[in-house]
Amino acid sequence: MKLKTKIQAFSSMFMLLLILLVNTSVYFLFNNMTANSELKQLAVQTDDLVNLLKENPEANSGELIKAYLPSDGMIRVIEENGNMLEEKMRLYEYHDLPGEFSTKESQSIVSVKNNPDIAVVTKPIIWNSGTNAGEIVTLQVSNHLIPLHETMQTLFYVLVVLSFVMLIPTIIAGSVLSRFLLSPIKKLIETMKENTKHGKWKTIDVENRSKDELYEMEMTFNEMIDYLKENYEKQEMFVSNASHELKTPIQIVKGYAQLLKRRGVDRPELLHESIEAIDSEADRMKKLVEQMLSLAKNKETVSMENVNLSSLARDTAATFKGAYGREVNVFDAVGTRNIYANRDQLEQVIYILIDNAIKYSNGKVDVYITELNNEVIVEVEDYGNGISEEEQARIFDRFYRVDKARSRDTGGTGLGLAIAKGITEMHQGDLTVRSEVGEGSTFTLKLPVIVED
Repeated sequence: MKLKTKIQAFSSMFMLLLILLVNTSVYFLFNNMTANSELKQLAVQTDDLVNLLKENPEANSGELIKAYLPSDGMIRVIEENGNMLEEKMRLYEYHDLPGEFSTKESQSIVSVKNNPDIAVVTKPIIWNSGTNAGEIVTLQVSNHLIPLHETMQTLFYVLVVLSFVMLIPTIIAGSVLSRFLLSPIKKLIETMKENTKHGKWKTIDVENRSKDELYEMEMTFNEMIDYLKENYEKQEMFVSNASHELKTPIQIVKGYAQLLKRRGVDRPELLHESIEAIDSEADRMKKLVEQMLSLAKNKETVSMENVNLSSLARDTAATFKGAYGREVNVFDAVGTRNIYANRDQLEQVIYILIDNAIKYSNGKVDVYITELNNEVIVEVEDYGNGISEEEQARIFDRFYRVDKARSRDTGGTGLGLAIAKGITEMHQGDLTVRSEVGEGSTFTLKLPVIVED
């Protein structure tokens, strides 16, 4: 069953039950109130008749009773032995009402199937007429509530018609409400199907919409589409760049392999050159693959421990001094201060920053370690050519290189700073660059001081 049908069925059934409950209550309440009013009126007439009989003992009791006879009823005077002293009625069918002697006063409504109800008032009195004067008899006054019966039939038909009249707007309102509620959902479904079928990134137009829950749903869908589109484009770019980066060393390896195949036997001098080139390009491919895997691994959960950032920076700087013979200075103002982090990943970040400074400069590299506002700050400064403002905005993008020719010669892939940025953000830190063309660059790593409890 469709949601629209469910909404219409539920609203219609709920309103129908409500109408039936209200109309039934109105019907029976009106019937009881009117019947009780008729009964009270009949009781007043009975009291008037009793008083009149007391005040006029010499009068003809039959005539007095006939004068107070209800329009649709009957009056009986019943002896103790059950005999009828008097019995006056408008129609003979009223004779079916049972009558018996009683010394108790009562008022009641007698229900008769498929016939009008009967209001009955019974009252014991002292009979002052004829040979039975002085005896206690029962005066029974009854009246068939024919007008009430006819009124209730009319009211029943009116309420039935009124129920259907009220139900029609409810059905229409349910249809309008379901259309209003389901229209955004249908639009959402159509957009999702279109995006799935045609590979589009279509969003939903939310202009001139009320700020309700459906609006929030559409806005969330649009944000999700934008997020998926952005990540898909990043993935495409990543795959494209990775393919491009791998294609060059593969072509070089293949070219030297074919060269060896054609001329290696006749020209032994090519052997050393080819082996060196193939080994170099294999190293480049290995490094590229390792860095791409590192990008993926950085998103996984890693073990954390107390790390001394100063010691880590000094050890890394010593590695570069020994490998490259370059001057790498560490100026430490923190000392034994520890932070809670992953040691291997932070070591990788510092390695990338110092390696980057050495590749793009020829002089010394200075590393400053300070602490400010509960943050440990590591600044790696080189004195190379610097980076323009336009390129600074893209320096942390994957596969982006400032000096493409130089970075290819030095084995750069354009992934190092992207990896460093990702690791820093995972540690709730920040990595920025400050640079001027011709004066060098300074990369600033800020990490919060969070010590293990």
